[in-house]
Amino acid sequence: MPNEKGPDHSRRKERSRQAILAATRALVAEEAYEKVTVEAIAARAGVGKQTIYRRWPSKSAVVFAALLALSQDEDGQSVALPDTGDLEADLKLVMRATAEEFADPAFDKLIRALNTEIANDAVLAAEYREKLAQPLEEAKRARLRSAQKAGQLDVDADVDLALEMLYAPLFRRWLQRSGPLTAAYADSLVNATLRAFGPRSGPTPAD
Repeated sequence: MPNEKGPDHSRRKERSRQAILAATRALVAEEAYEKVTVEAIAARAGVGKQTIYRRWPSKSAVVFAALLALSQDEDGQSVALPDTGDLEADLKLVMRATAEEFADPAFDKLIRALNTEIANDAVLAAEYREKLAQPLEEAKRARLRSAQKAGQLDVDADVDLALEMLYAPLFRRWLQRSGPLTAAYADSLVNATLRAFGPRSGPTPAD
């Protein structure tokens, strides 16, 4: 029946999309990024290269889509930060996972490749901010605002500054390869941030 072909076609398209994204991640992990081509991605995924170009205009766009898929759930929504009511435990869980992800050689190559492209492609940079960076940042802000309401962070804390204190040192260490990205290091960033932005228990220090 005609209406049965639509869902089958949609499922085939989704399987093809997932195969392309998986092939992209695998090839970037295996090869120098400069050597990865759309033709190679298509061959690994078992599709024609025109199948890729119908969805994405360039190799860098496919790489971004492959990375974006890692940050979304099965419904294509950005994954929210955990909120168990224990801010310290939640942040340590997230920061440990972030450190582990950046320390993974496959993810490292993927995100470094994307950052190289973003530096030279204003359109891709804008898409990155809109689809990945901004949703993730807002999820992080929402978790810290929840902690403020629960009295676990100072009510006047600058949540953007708190997030910079959490993430910027980790990103700098990853970018410059200046130290190991360990669970202990992730915990130390959380501890320092909570000391700096936790609820005030005494009088405000004089200026």
